[in-house]
Amino acid sequence: MSALAPTLQLFFTERLARQRQASPRTVASYRNTFRLLLRFVQDRTGKAPSTLDWEDLDAEVISAFLDHLETGRRNSARSRNARLAALRSLFRRVSTFLRQIRLGITVS
Repeated sequence: MSALAPTLQLFFTERLARQRQASPRTVASYRNTFRLLLRFVQDRTGKAPSTLDWEDLDAEVISAFLDHLETGRRNSARSRNARLAALRSLFRRVSTFLRQIRLGITVS
């Protein structure tokens, strides 16, 4: 299993549910965003979501995903931006998490 799956799980259980006390609708929206992203990457690369790693989610892939939302799925700019906000939240948390690991800080 890659580092992506356990990090996503921690993001939902620790960050959204415990720390931010996000509403069930917010959690569902974020879940749907990541589900769409993983399916998009799988269709594009042929890799199963369980084998994807952070390197598979580079800026080019995220940009293509956002374009796909607007053109392929015909999402409005507002829906696309809501998905982008979910992705930014995750990547900010991952960045903080990795920085803490490098500095030897206990990660929670």
